[in-house]
Amino acid sequence: MRRRDLLALIGSTGIWPLAAGGQQPLPAIGFLSGASPTGPRQPDIDGLSQGLAEAGYIVGRDLEVEYRFAEAQFDRLPALAAELVSRRVALIATVTLPAAIAAKAARPTTPVVFVIGEDPVKAGLVASLNRPGDNATGISDFVNELIAKRLELLRQAAPGATSIGLLVNPDNPNAEPDAETASAAAAALGQTLVIMKATNDRELTAAFETLAQQRAGALAINIDPFLFRAQNQIVALAARYGLPAIYALRQFVDAGGLMSYSPNRLVSWHQAGAYAARILHGENPADLPVQRANKVELVINLKAAKALGLTLPQYLLARADEVIE
Repeated sequence: MRRRDLLALIGSTGIWPLAAGGQQPLPAIGFLSGASPTGPRQPDIDGLSQGLAEAGYIVGRDLEVEYRFAEAQFDRLPALAAELVSRRVALIATVTLPAAIAAKAARPTTPVVFVIGEDPVKAGLVASLNRPGDNATGISDFVNELIAKRLELLRQAAPGATSIGLLVNPDNPNAEPDAETASAAAAALGQTLVIMKATNDRELTAAFETLAQQRAGALAINIDPFLFRAQNQIVALAARYGLPAIYALRQFVDAGGLMSYSPNRLVSWHQAGAYAARILHGENPADLPVQRANKVELVINLKAAKALGLTLPQYLLARADEVIE
């Protein structure tokens, strides 16, 4: 039944061609990411599939997913979005703000379901949270609200740190506004923020050397596809230089990092999958309110804390959603 609904939706747009011999091909949706296919993307894909499945759309049975990854090269996103549109996808699910912007612009009648960290109204993606308008809606983590909380948690873990490093990718359009937010949050905590920039592995190593020279006592990692892809290197460098660090994805903690405070991506993408199913069933994205991420988690790695010589306060451990021992 769901596959018939999907075929009807695509057929109503007049954009899905018949396969050779007149056989109808399996319908498809697009998945557009600014990150790498080898990055921490499995929760995104699993959550999307689960949200679709709960509404009766089984990936591989009722529809296929066409994946496109920009590998942190954001200038590739418009071409990748156009490629998905040319593949006649029924909608495009997007990871990162640049991907959402590219997908929305690619074809005004192709629905877009985004999962982003930014305020989509300020980013120009939607007219309002309650009435998005146009062809895009989705889930926002409202990451600016989380930046200050991350620095507060980092201070509790490393109270002696008066200088904090913030690692960003300057090629990411969010780097500057996020750095401004972090600077204000650090100042409110009586700390100095040292902003370090890296776009490749060599610059990452240099950034940590500079942090050591400036005697930074702790580190926060900004949200960015390149930094996600380099998670193992970043975790290793933080350990080498003895820097307590807080991350924007729990995958860093799974890789040996100290702590993360971030939305549960499986849950966020489950929300996105449910929205995608509603659109495939015929609802208009313009009428679907933008949702907030349902679940934000604090994850702490005690093994990493021990290696850094940190004794974390009990009140911090008590508020953690998960403690890895």
